[in-house]
Amino acid sequence: MNPDQPPICDYEGSDYQTSFWDTADRAYEDQVEAIALKRLLPKSGNFLLEIGAGAGRNTPRYQAYQRIVLLDYSTTQLQQAQSRLGNSERYIYVAADAYQLPFLQGVFDGASMIRTLHHMAEPQKALEQVRQVLQPGASFILEYANKQNLKAILRYMLQMQSWSPFTFEAVEFTTLNFDFHPKSIRSWLGTTGFDVERQLTVSHFRINLLKRLFPLDLLVKLDSLAQLTGDWWQLSPSVFVLSQAAGETPTAPPGALFRCLECGHAELEQLDNSLRCSSCDHHWGYENGIYDFRLK
Repeated sequence: MNPDQPPICDYEGSDYQTSFWDTADRAYEDQVEAIALKRLLPKSGNFLLEIGAGAGRNTPRYQAYQRIVLLDYSTTQLQQAQSRLGNSERYIYVAADAYQLPFLQGVFDGASMIRTLHHMAEPQKALEQVRQVLQPGASFILEYANKQNLKAILRYMLQMQSWSPFTFEAVEFTTLNFDFHPKSIRSWLGTTGFDVERQLTVSHFRINLLKRLFPLDLLVKLDSLAQLTGDWWQLSPSVFVLSQAAGETPTAPPGALFRCLECGHAELEQLDNSLRCSSCDHHWGYENGIYDFRLK
C-alpha cells in the first residue's frame, strides 16, 4: 500500500451485518435511514456507485437505478452482499479503497456513501474521488456522523466531554471513527465540486431509553417529521445530504467502467481470474464474481 495513503478501516472477516443490524436493536435506525433515502433518491437513474456497500443492507433501496456497483474494501462483506442479492447482471461487486477508485472519469450518474465517511481520516480526499467518477449533474447522497448533535451539546455544557461540538475540526471518538461538523461537510462538498441541494436530519431519537419506552412505529413517524428540518438546522447524530455534481467534467464512453490504478489505462481485458491491463500488464484480481482493486 502507498505509504502516503490514509489508514483504512477494514471490515474483513467482520460479522458487522449480523451483530450490528440483524441481532441488535437497530430497527429504528434502519427504518429512518430508509425514509431519508427514499426522499433523496431520484425517480430514475442508470448507473449508481454505492461506496461502503458492506453486506448490501441499503442496496435494494436503490430501485431507481438500472445497475449498481457495490464497492467495499472488505471482500467478506461483498460475499455477504452476494448472498443477499445474488449474481444478477444488475450488480457489480468491487473490492477497492475509496481513496483510490478504480473507475474512469464520469462513469456514474449517481453515488451514495452511507455510514462510511465517519471512517475517513481524510474525508475531503474521498469526496474528491467521488466527484471524479461522477457525470455532470449526477446525484450524490452522503450520510455523515454529526458532532454538533443535541446529546454532544448537552454533554459539553455539563462538562461531561472535553471536545466542543461547535468547532469545525473532526473529532475521532475511537480509532478511525470520526464525527464531523455540518459546516465542514458543506465546505468540503463545495470545494470538491458539489452543489448541496437538500439536507435531512436523521435518527433524532437514537437513545436506548427512548427506544425501550416508546413503540418503534411512533419513533419512526416522529423522526420522519423531524427530518424535514434538516435545511434549517442539523442537531441529530446523523445527517443525510443530497448534492449534485457541478461543472463541466468528462463523461466516460458508453460501456466503459474500470481503469488501471497502476498506470491509469482504460483498456482492461477480462480473463478467467483477473483483469489485465493492456498497457502495463498488471493483473487485478477477479474471483467468485468480485473484482479486487486493492493496492497491497
